[in-house]
Amino acid sequence: MTDSSTYTSTPVEMLGIDARAAFITRTYTHLFGAIIGFVLVEMVFFTTGLAEVMARAMLGTSWLLVLGGFVLVSWLASRAAHQSRSLGTQYLALGGFVVAEAVIFVPLLFIAQGYAQGGVIESAATVTLLGFGALTAIAFWTRRDFSFLGALLRWVGIVA
Repeated sequence: MTDSSTYTSTPVEMLGIDARAAFITRTYTHLFGAIIGFVLVEMVFFTTGLAEVMARAMLGTSWLLVLGGFVLVSWLASRAAHQSRSLGTQYLALGGFVVAEAVIFVPLLFIAQGYAQGGVIESAATVTLLGFGALTAIAFWTRRDFSFLGALLRWVGIVA
């Protein structure tokens, strides 16, 4: 995300190593912020009791509507983030997407909390954060481009 004074149409991959490293650092910083935002929104939903109301409402309706609403919010957020040169609009789009992700995860987490043994959500969050932290540290420490793993992860996802 850039403000209009530093906007460039040159792809990041065509820039120098320092510019690419700065871009990757900003990207990971925003990703980390989005993850923290997601966790905070989920905590608010579950500590206020909203999660149960939301989960029961979503589980009691057509998931086609729920997923359709999520796709719409995702599309609007992506469009706003890509087309706007306003930093505020880009952050608002990111925030909207994070809240939409948190809402769509409520039924899954509600079911996990109700049926799994205690601490399953905390364990999953810990493993996720440790994995994210380790991969981020490796990427920053080695300064290697791991984009080649994208194709591998897509194939693993298809096989799974």
